[in-house]
Amino acid sequence: MTSTAPTESQKFLSTRGGDYGLSFETVVLKGLAADGGLFLPHEVPIAHDWQSWKDLSYAELAFKIFSLYISPSEIPPEDLKGIIERSYSTFRAEDVVPLAHLQDDNLYLLELFHGPSYSFKDCALQFLGNLFEYLLVRKNQGKVGKGARFEAPSLLQRSGADQPADRHHLTVVGATSGDTGSAAIYGLRGKKDVSVVILHPKGRVSPIQEAQMTTCTDRNVHNLAVTGTFDDCQDIVKAMFGDPDSNQALKLGAVNSINFSRILAQIVFYFYAYFSLARKSPTFKVGDKVRFVTPTGNFGNILAGYFATKMGLPADKLVVATNENDILHRFWTTGRYEKNPVQEQNADGSVKADACKETPSPAMDILVSSNFERLMWFLAKEQAAAAGMDDASSKKKAGEEVLAWYQSLKATGGFGPVDKDLLANGRSTFDSDRVSNPETVETIKSCYQETKYVLDPHSAVGVTVAKRSLAKTGSNVHHISLSTAHPAKFSEVVESALKGEAGFNFDEQVLPDEFKAFAQKETRVTTVENSWEKVREIVKRQAEEDIKAESSA
Repeated sequence: MTSTAPTESQKFLSTRGGDYGLSFETVVLKGLAADGGLFLPHEVPIAHDWQSWKDLSYAELAFKIFSLYISPSEIPPEDLKGIIERSYSTFRAEDVVPLAHLQDDNLYLLELFHGPSYSFKDCALQFLGNLFEYLLVRKNQGKVGKGARFEAPSLLQRSGADQPADRHHLTVVGATSGDTGSAAIYGLRGKKDVSVVILHPKGRVSPIQEAQMTTCTDRNVHNLAVTGTFDDCQDIVKAMFGDPDSNQALKLGAVNSINFSRILAQIVFYFYAYFSLARKSPTFKVGDKVRFVTPTGNFGNILAGYFATKMGLPADKLVVATNENDILHRFWTTGRYEKNPVQEQNADGSVKADACKETPSPAMDILVSSNFERLMWFLAKEQAAAAGMDDASSKKKAGEEVLAWYQSLKATGGFGPVDKDLLANGRSTFDSDRVSNPETVETIKSCYQETKYVLDPHSAVGVTVAKRSLAKTGSNVHHISLSTAHPAKFSEVVESALKGEAGFNFDEQVLPDEFKAFAQKETRVTTVENSWEKVREIVKRQAEEDIKAESSA
């Protein structure tokens, strides 16, 4: 009989050493560890039979990958298949993430924007929304009270319990620089026993992104416009997760890529892109190496690629493509992780606050990339193991290193330089490049002139870096650049870049009918100061109203 006990890849720990041996359900519902760290599996599973997956559909491939991280004792295989099928049935493309051949010199584009909100975040958040619902329905079986929608079933009555417990109502709080918010809302709108509260930086997301979020008027959806940057929004969310009172009162859940299920879901499209390339290119076969180029701000998308390579997928390099907010590129160049490497002074001699630059690719306008902590844990663990430590000691050492680095980041705005061997180990997998604002706009223009393909500005950052990489490596190395959002979401940038092109008409060629209808819809949003305490009080009030509404439904 096959054991259903969780394997090491199905048990989870905190990057800062405070938690070990956690279940997948706990990790999904908690989002962030109590010690402020992020969750990771005890080990990354090796997919020894990955080459046999080459002809699977996207949903079948997702099941293979998810099963390595989710014990059947937690989610039975048939239930997991059902969650996956529901999650990817909402995509407009039959193969979910189509691979487009952009140029003859082995440059391909992975289109990740065919989900309900037109961004790559749908690949994870459709899954997470259905996963939340599944776990909550199971958790609330036989419970009544706050948020109740039905009477206690016979199972509870048979148990002999006198008084059913209150239902578990999850309050999902997320920060967005544009795409996470709409994808989370589309994944969670109308779900039972869930309130979803999305914080976005006021005036610093595109008009379409804002409309996608604020025109959703489902009772359980709440939008907060914070007078600050995305990093401020992210700090507020982390502060709430780190506050025992907030966690106790709200039962907080996370949709940002601090939630490990986001990373897990994104592993799938790296494998799927690889197999798609083998089907499309006559000069590429399964077993060959490919170079992935990923435009990234919070490091979650490319971290999924790192997991894929550790599972066995052959990658020549994972290339980090940044905009002018280039903390990640600077790290790979210098070994220092610093929000603001140049300490500029105000007229009175005081040091200027860290400034996040506004760019044409606002979803990447981030100074602190949350998921980078997960990579640093792996690199620290591997360094400890190379020094002769056993597995348990290596994990403990990694947690200590990460805690020290991130305490320094909080206190001083940075850490490093890191050990040269640790940096060299990271560079064996990662490369990086930086793209300026004018270069982003120029790539949108030149790509359209050469191919008639319309890039959004984030994808343009990736394509710019991919072309430079091709020039360095030679055209014999296949490159897959990730296209993370539909160009219609960034109309101002795209129209500005292509306004002089003969015959180009944004409304006819780019804008979906769904977006055209936003102008006629009512909006709902609350503006709030950049204060986590004030946000907390608003979230509490909104969650209480949702629970009352559910109780009376």
